[in-house]
Amino acid sequence: MADPYAILGVARGAGEDEIKKAYRKLAKELHPDRNRDNPKAAERFSQVTNAYDLLSDKDKRARFDRGEIDGDGNPAAPFGFGRGGPGSGGGAGGFRPDFGGEGGDFSDIFEGLFSGGRGGGGFASGFGRRAAPKGANVAYRVAVPFIDAVTLAPQRLTLPDGSTIEVKLPAGVESGTQMRLAGKGQPGPGGNGDAMVTIEVQPHAFFTRDGDDVRLDLPVSLAEAVLGAEVRVPTPDGAVMLKVPKGSTSGKTLRVRGRGFHKKAGGGRGDLYVTLMVDLPAPDDALIEFAERWDAGRKGNPRGRLGV
Repeated sequence: MADPYAILGVARGAGEDEIKKAYRKLAKELHPDRNRDNPKAAERFSQVTNAYDLLSDKDKRARFDRGEIDGDGNPAAPFGFGRGGPGSGGGAGGFRPDFGGEGGDFSDIFEGLFSGGRGGGGFASGFGRRAAPKGANVAYRVAVPFIDAVTLAPQRLTLPDGSTIEVKLPAGVESGTQMRLAGKGQPGPGGNGDAMVTIEVQPHAFFTRDGDDVRLDLPVSLAEAVLGAEVRVPTPDGAVMLKVPKGSTSGKTLRVRGRGFHKKAGGGRGDLYVTLMVDLPAPDDALIEFAERWDAGRKGNPRGRLGV
């Protein structure tokens, strides 16, 4: 892989915000969904994502800057291996050995390098067998809707070649969860690399997360709060009926069991906690008259526990 700084078009001393801005700009331009007829854009998108994943990790970025790892995050090759130079057999001026004369058959030599040779020797005799390298890993960031994360709904992922696969979310999934999909990366002599998937759970319009639980503020009418009622309540798995106790006030919290996130440890699911919010109607003459005549409503201090 090339220099990740060059891929993102930033200087080596670039800050986190500059790197993130460059990544977002390129990812938007190169995303496979916007370039279905351009395989080169998909390949470039993969390179940009890999580069951002390395540079956004402080430890990996520091190791790359020190030359300890390459742009794919793999340990840097020792001096003299994996690079050209004197005696490497390639390039102008390099030493080129003669295997059987001009126009000779090199198949036995290459077979020995990658499979140990026909007689079990070759490259393996001096250094042990060395497998052919796999293709590069491909990094993805997948935006998962909140409801899908709660219910573990399968997600569709588009690969660089335009094909799609179904990804199963793990229990306990949250923003930052990483998944490895074996063999779904770039092709190589030793097989395909892997796909590294980072999950980003999207916020919801009215549900919020609290560990393995989900919370919801539920508006109820004054009559429902005073007299009690059964009301329809949304949950990540569909609406249910919930009993509002007689005389409920704003802030009262009720629990709906088993409608939260799937737990990573121990199995089961969290709960849905519903906080009642009494919704007063628009100015109403009858209600105003009642409040003015309601002596009990003027007694006591509902803010007393606050010390005022």
